[in-house]
Amino acid sequence: MADEQRAEGTEERANARKVREGLVVSDAMDATVVVAVVERVRHPRYGKTVQRTKKLYVHDQENTAKVGDRVRVVETRPLSKLKRWRLADVLERAR
Repeated sequence: MADEQRAEGTEERANARKVREGLVVSDAMDATVVVAVVERVRHPRYGKTVQRTKKLYVHDQENTAKVGDRVRVVETRPLSKLKRWRLADVLERAR
């Protein structure tokens, strides 16, 4: 059955790619932007909700994203030493 699905091309990926939303904090590099992603997690011992910020290096081939834009990024294969994400779309432009 798995062979039949592969032949038809209807098989889904084993693991879905991660999708994150964040704010562009730097666009100084060519074809790369730095996106700050904020996640809210509960502290393991105290139970208080804390914010953790992670910076992701994102591939932006057309240099469309600018500082302050809200963007959606998708996990991808390693593109360089630090880049593991690519720009899916710009959700909201900076004012």
